[in-house]
Amino acid sequence: MSTQIINGFSKFPKEEKLAFLLTNKIITDQQLELINEINLKNNLNQEIIENITENYLANFPLSLSIVPNVLINNRLHFVPVVTEESSVVAAASFAAKFWALHGGFQTKVINETKIGQIHFTWAGNFQELNEIKPLLFKALTKSIDVVSENMKKRGGGCKTIELLDFTPKLANYYQLRIGFITADAMGANYINTCLEIMADALKKFISEHFENEKATVEIIMAILSNYTPDCVVECLVECPTSQLQSVSGGLNYSDFASKFKLAVEIAQIDPYRAVTHNKGIFNGIDAVVVATGNDFRAIEACGHAYASRNGTYKSLSWCENDKDLFRFLLRVPLALGTVGGLTSVHPVANLALQILSKPSAGQLMQIASAIGMANHFAAIRALITNGIQAGHMKMHLAKILQHLNASKDEIVLINREFKSNKVSFNDVSSFLEYHRKLKS
Repeated sequence: MSTQIINGFSKFPKEEKLAFLLTNKIITDQQLELINEINLKNNLNQEIIENITENYLANFPLSLSIVPNVLINNRLHFVPVVTEESSVVAAASFAAKFWALHGGFQTKVINETKIGQIHFTWAGNFQELNEIKPLLFKALTKSIDVVSENMKKRGGGCKTIELLDFTPKLANYYQLRIGFITADAMGANYINTCLEIMADALKKFISEHFENEKATVEIIMAILSNYTPDCVVECLVECPTSQLQSVSGGLNYSDFASKFKLAVEIAQIDPYRAVTHNKGIFNGIDAVVVATGNDFRAIEACGHAYASRNGTYKSLSWCENDKDLFRFLLRVPLALGTVGGLTSVHPVANLALQILSKPSAGQLMQIASAIGMANHFAAIRALITNGIQAGHMKMHLAKILQHLNASKDEIVLINREFKSNKVSFNDVSSFLEYHRKLKS
């Protein structure tokens, strides 16, 4: 495992990148063979790929990339990411290197509780059921002893149960909200299995303790919730304000810090800005989530709900700039898993977890939050200095040149020509066509 900050990693040819990763024990010989096999064949473990979803037609490849120099709690990581947005890897790599030289990302898991719900209707009075709640909860937890045996050995299982009365909003509607710890699994199958068993136990309990119309419960749904406001990770970066000078884009470091803080504060009061602000966080988080075979849709839905938990959609991050100390903090819910599901079945997702040294679910939460923070910092930094388009246009130009089959000499020429000029497909195409006519 490398302990040295690497410079110019993005400029290495692919073979040199792989050689560096191998030499520094970030990947093994076996993993290198797998990477080379993936690069040579798009049909690796094709039977697995074809059976992931229904009505399969074809593979849809995306790039598996590496973000180097990610220093998290004093340990250096090279983080695999998958994204279709070209600027994400560049932005994350830029910010990761800067913060690796200035203390790194300080992360911690605040909680890992996930939520399941049993939605039911009942003709009885809430107070009557609430009075025998301890007996009900005991019956519910006992009902899942068998399916929870292995989970309990790993420190997981059912941890909390709440009985909620929604009858003022919807006639006869009640809910059991149940907290689970699922160790290193995302836990959806385990939670849903427990909930269905508990739902049957609820029906039996009601029938044994009430009579007549009160003896019957109708189960509406028994399903996990992707809103996990207690499964939260925190990521912090901080440094003396003066150390921001190298990334201040021509601003004085003090002005940069003040403007950065103001940009974050705007996202705390304006939902229109906050959505794009938080999207910059998920640019990085989603790239890790996809690479490791986790559910990015659940992560996104939960994160945006969490941003609205106080009634107004706002920033998931905070910035402080006091007494010459710059502090930038992110807190986000991330219900991730590193065992079971697609993380174990998909060969590339499994490879990504191997490159990360097979992290626990809590460790993966911290890694994903750090990449989210890296992208977030880089995006705000670009917005308040040179603008976001400078970096985007550089990547856009690279795609145009690839589309036009530009040679190495032509790429050098066009990069020089469009360094300070507006980039458009027509302008680049016309310039390249004119240059080629001159040479012919």
